[in-house]
Amino acid sequence: MEPKESSTPAAPTSQSESKAAAPDRTMRAMVQRKYGLADALQLDTVAVPDIADNQVLIRVRAAGLDRGTWHMATGLPYPVRAVSGWRTPKNPILGLDVAGTVAAVGSAVTRFAVGDEIFGFGKGCFAEYAVASEKMLAAKPAALTFEQAAAVPVSGTTALQALRDAGRLQAGQSVLITGASGGVGTYAVQIAVAMGATVTGVCSAAKADLVRSLGAETVIDYARQDFAADGRRYDVIIDAAGNPSLKRLRRALTPGGTAVIVGGEGGDRWTGGLFRPIGGMLLSLFSRQRFVMFMARENATEFERLGELIVSGKVAPSIDRTYPLEQVPVAIGRLDAGEVRGKAVITV
Repeated sequence: MEPKESSTPAAPTSQSESKAAAPDRTMRAMVQRKYGLADALQLDTVAVPDIADNQVLIRVRAAGLDRGTWHMATGLPYPVRAVSGWRTPKNPILGLDVAGTVAAVGSAVTRFAVGDEIFGFGKGCFAEYAVASEKMLAAKPAALTFEQAAAVPVSGTTALQALRDAGRLQAGQSVLITGASGGVGTYAVQIAVAMGATVTGVCSAAKADLVRSLGAETVIDYARQDFAADGRRYDVIIDAAGNPSLKRLRRALTPGGTAVIVGGEGGDRWTGGLFRPIGGMLLSLFSRQRFVMFMARENATEFERLGELIVSGKVAPSIDRTYPLEQVPVAIGRLDAGEVRGKAVITV
């Protein structure tokens, strides 16, 4: 039976006095008390989280699902557990992307007030309430729905910084994007086009129409064609698929090109895909070609920039499907099976 929501008003949720809209004392959340996928997740009733002085309590309207959340759910590769907890998850509620309304603010928060519509990077977002640092939130553009806004932060920031900062993309250059139909890939295709690049996307045949509609000039079906064997060379490669060998990436790059390794999939339970980017950085020491191991730095400024690109019509969130909170296990299962086109979003 689905747990009932409490209607009892709460006391202030910060350790010091906070400005609050008196949220419920308890909330529904998708809780994970062991590592795994569908069998490890359960809808439960838990306490509404406390906030610190510099934090915001968000009444969640929508939460995005990204590949990083899959790693946190499974605890794989094992080095992930150095952060998430070795035997069991330290934070039993998953979810990083969030969009919603401000329910309470800590005493040091100055940019937001109760009732503001916001989006950004939080903690424990597969729940009715979530916590985020003020510096990790931006005002939600009025033109965006909560579902659209929740699909932006992690994947959009990763794509933007991979192209602009790590890849140093310039107008007129050619870009290859592996995993072009995924969460990061769908943003990377559009942002690269907006920056004036010519884009080739790599994905499955079933998702080629999506990637082409986002602006890719050429789409390669990875099951039928090797992007490194057709003789084409690219100034920048954004590897969001996480599995091409360094040899193939080198072959597809121009002599002075840059490969940005975003995905770290494959490998065993201990190393995952870590050896590939490390090997790439070593190769960069002896070659004009650059191999960059990349991790995004989420912050409000980048969320605002992405919001501007979306409002201008240059970029649009690609949402595969939305799922109610109780169907989080279904959404993660489809992500694990490679069935998601773009982003999956949880509605609360």
